[in-house]
Amino acid sequence: MQCGVLCCEPGRRSRGCRILPAVCHTPYSRCPLPWRQCRPPIRKERLIRSAAIVMGTAAALGLLAALLLLTTGTWGSSIHSHQPPINDRPVIGVLAQETHFKNLRSLGRSYIAASYVKTLESAGARVIPIKINLPDEEYVKIFKTINGFLLPGGGVDLQNSEYARVAKIFYDLALTANDKGDYFPIWGTCLGFEQMTVLTSGELLLTLTKTEDISLPLNFTKNVLESRLFGNIPDRLYTALSSMSITANFHSWSLSLQNFTANEKLRKFYHILSTNSDGILDFISTFEAYDYPFYGVQWHPEKNPFEWKKTSDISHTAEGVQVAFYMADFFVSEARKSHHQFSDAAQVQYPLIYNYCPLYTGNISVFEQMYFF
Repeated sequence: MQCGVLCCEPGRRSRGCRILPAVCHTPYSRCPLPWRQCRPPIRKERLIRSAAIVMGTAAALGLLAALLLLTTGTWGSSIHSHQPPINDRPVIGVLAQETHFKNLRSLGRSYIAASYVKTLESAGARVIPIKINLPDEEYVKIFKTINGFLLPGGGVDLQNSEYARVAKIFYDLALTANDKGDYFPIWGTCLGFEQMTVLTSGELLLTLTKTEDISLPLNFTKNVLESRLFGNIPDRLYTALSSMSITANFHSWSLSLQNFTANEKLRKFYHILSTNSDGILDFISTFEAYDYPFYGVQWHPEKNPFEWKKTSDISHTAEGVQVAFYMADFFVSEARKSHHQFSDAAQVQYPLIYNYCPLYTGNISVFEQMYFF
């Protein structure tokens, strides 16, 4: 088979074939070009047949959906079949944590890095800071008013801190809510990613790695393009993530591939989407839950567009920034599926992050701006 024809194999991504990440393989090995340069001649008859098949399939699916709604009144509680209406005014709670930087403690007992807030706002969400040291019942009230929960990176204890205590409350509430068909997404970045592994497994399974202040390309796992998180990623960003050093790592601890695989709770709960290595140890860098809208990254998407420390290895390339906004847009889109809200629309104004002023801290910390509480 010569170049210029379809270089792919049967699969799910496009009808009759799937996209290959590298050059064409057997039985199309004579095509030397990457898949993006291999295009099939589209015949008129084939186009007409494909259109007819698509229209017929759509009609059948529409009829099936109508029957399901008439007989059950719902799409079901599974994340794969859940099709809630869209909420175009999403509010996301971002968890604060103890101020572990000694030189910043005089500014506040807890903080949130402003880069997380900016990234979410850039995707069309509003942010409520989730303060620590509140009664449990207060967090239950907050949970009913927000549409998503973000666990940011940081440096506090994963088992004995207010950050860990509050994270568990929202994690448990989200599990229960989703089991009842009440869609509620969670996102964990770096420390938040690690916290999610502790909450799911009930154990601290992290291992020391040499991954402090280094940007890496992702090693995507098989079928990653069938995941929710990366299923609709543009080809150029997929290529950038897998070939360019644009994911910023600022962690000394990692969840090794070995520890993940050996833990049944983690293995059954999360789908590994990417891994990385510090040259010695392979560790998990991205995952999503199989049956819940829970997502975690060991790396920092928010740093690419909003953190500018010159001595840090952070990619500010167009691709790095676009990846950050892709991830933010995905999570905010997930939050739009939640319909939690304040009983009085006017009440939402009071707890919003707009009521707090970020401070410039780029000269005394790793963050350009921080909110203190």
